[in-house]
Amino acid sequence: MIRIFSDIHYGDRASSLTSLAAITPLFEGATQIVLNGDTLDTRPSRNPAATLAAKDHVLDYFQRNAPPTSWLTGNHDPDISDLHALELAERSVYVTHGDILFENIVPWGRDVEVLTKRINAELGRLSSSDREILANRFAAVRCVCATIPQRHQSERNAVKYAWGFIRDTAWPPFRILRVLQAWRETPARVERLLERFRLPAKVFVMGHTHRLGITRTSAGVTIINSGSFCPPNGGGVVDICSDHAVLRAIEKRGKEFRFGATLAHIALARSPDAETLNV
Repeated sequence: MIRIFSDIHYGDRASSLTSLAAITPLFEGATQIVLNGDTLDTRPSRNPAATLAAKDHVLDYFQRNAPPTSWLTGNHDPDISDLHALELAERSVYVTHGDILFENIVPWGRDVEVLTKRINAELGRLSSSDREILANRFAAVRCVCATIPQRHQSERNAVKYAWGFIRDTAWPPFRILRVLQAWRETPARVERLLERFRLPAKVFVMGHTHRLGITRTSAGVTIINSGSFCPPNGGGVVDICSDHAVLRAIEKRGKEFRFGATLAHIALARSPDAETLNV
């Protein structure tokens, strides 16, 4: 059983995970763990030593306490590994952080104009044929993400952090509208990505937009978003077995995280008539 987490954001004050030991109960029953991006923030910060120490701590903890772990990159941890996506269950499941769906990575964020300019410049260095290779696009995007510094994420003062969080993510108010727009556009963007790069998956597992839940597109693709450890939408885990996938909510009980309600059960049939069963 492969268990997938996304958007833990360890070390960020907004994350509900303040101690890695609290997540250990969620490893039970899994034979492999996939951390699907934004596990922590490894980008340049005001305190490089603290950022490096946090990275070393997280890597060491999972090595010592978790089943074998695959680290997928996200826009906050673009250098955590060289692995940007996984194809599972005979390629019927595609797992990636999800920021690759958006030309500017975080269309609601403060750095959207800088990201747009730098990504276009990176892609402009590629030939037209090389731009149609997904691995090249991932490499260009991750190169750019690594140049964007941490802002409120690395702020240790609580008051300054709160102000920075508001300024970076919620002000001015039109940024909330951009979040809603990103949620609305995600299904169509997933379909275009799969078609453009000839990916056969019928189940697409992502995080990034922090919207826990499941969506079925008009083309029959099931999108599973495992949410985030940051409020307000909550987080979940995705289990991939040979013939089915399960999305479960997670809940914090005392000092530990535990499994909550089962939100969806998805059959991984190999035929076009595969059904998705919501529970």
